[in-house]
Amino acid sequence: MRHEQLGVPSANAPLIQADDTDCCLSSDSHMHVLLTEDNALIASGIVAGLEAQGFSVAHAATAGQADALLRTASFDLMILDLGLPDEDGLRFLQRLRRRGLELPVLILTARDAVTERVSGLQAGADDYLVKPFDLRELAARLHALLRRAAGRATHMIEHGTLSYDPAACAAFMAGEPVDLSRREQALLQALLQNPGRVLSAEQLKDAVYGLGDDVESNALNVHIHHLRRKLGNGIVETVRGIGYRLGPAGQAPASTETPDP
Repeated sequence: MRHEQLGVPSANAPLIQADDTDCCLSSDSHMHVLLTEDNALIASGIVAGLEAQGFSVAHAATAGQADALLRTASFDLMILDLGLPDEDGLRFLQRLRRRGLELPVLILTARDAVTERVSGLQAGADDYLVKPFDLRELAARLHALLRRAAGRATHMIEHGTLSYDPAACAAFMAGEPVDLSRREQALLQALLQNPGRVLSAEQLKDAVYGLGDDVESNALNVHIHHLRRKLGNGIVETVRGIGYRLGPAGQAPASTETPDP
């Protein structure tokens, strides 16, 4: 049986380790993978290992090459290394998500810090695998990503310079991630899903806290204040005596509206 481990080699360890273990998983000959990895040795090992298990793999060594392939061919998922020579992998991923690319993305990197993993997931990645890794685990994760994608309909909500991914609970302003609390995300999503509609304070409270929850009288105003501070004063417009509605991101409120908080 043979088993292969790929990643960044240490001084004493080979890039590929083998034993007699057979690592074949059930294959899918129609699974098309785009591998974006600048290290030729690692890339060749991944391509050979995945193709042996029935995957169809196209290789790009740079973000530019990957971008060109994505515009001209169809893929089921992408494996993305963060350390690309022409563009930071996270920025590349954010750019793809803003463009509306929805295929599952697995990040492949030597960066093992928790903050790095969180940043990758917030940027739009669906999974994260740290080098060195076992090809069996990579293949298993790819199959799991496709199973999840098959039952998921996700889309990025675009509102001016603001982008919001409900599935990933991630918000971006001009491509830069914005840290929102769970309540702030619920408030933003309620407004984004009702463009042009005035929502009462009670409707927003139900969206943020749940039906019938007993909350402090000023709690909603606090969340609105935080949302305005992070996304621009105009993002929540106050309609006096009626409620609130979605306004432009990154701008001051209209002069006809006088926000309370």
